[in-house]
Amino acid sequence: MEKKTALDILKTAILLEKKGKAFYTHVAEQSKSQAVKKVFNTIAEEEEAHIQFLSKQYTSFEKDRKFLQSDIPQQGDRADAEEILAEDIKKEISAAGFEAAAISAAIDFENRAIEVYSTRAKEATDPNEKETYQMLADWEKTHHRLLKRMNDDLKEEIWFDNKFWPF
Repeated sequence: MEKKTALDILKTAILLEKKGKAFYTHVAEQSKSQAVKKVFNTIAEEEEAHIQFLSKQYTSFEKDRKFLQSDIPQQGDRADAEEILAEDIKKEISAAGFEAAAISAAIDFENRAIEVYSTRAKEATDPNEKETYQMLADWEKTHHRLLKRMNDDLKEEIWFDNKFWPF
């Protein structure tokens, strides 16, 4: 199998982010839940920041064969905001509805991004390239954690509503 070049990986990453942004934007537009709109719009905005950053990296690498030092600000702790949003989402959507299906699909998007970025971070020899992909993998993990939490809460709710518990 042919080994992918740094430019191939950057193109794959940009495309992955563009697909994610399009998906998250579409879900936000279609959702009736304000909490879901907020979560998906926020993730879409973050994916746009990733697109811009990766595009700069692509231009730099294509021109000079160098990765730039990461200039995306690291995310702060969003645990409190995630807690509030998760509760709002549980109140506003059905565990078997459109939004729940979108959350499940979004988890798959994030898993794919984490895999691509983590793999490249391990393979990279350039310190800036390694930092770039590790930072992106870590950021996508925050998206994954939020989406998984929402999905788990919804799953538990449907189990409870349908008396799937043995007690």
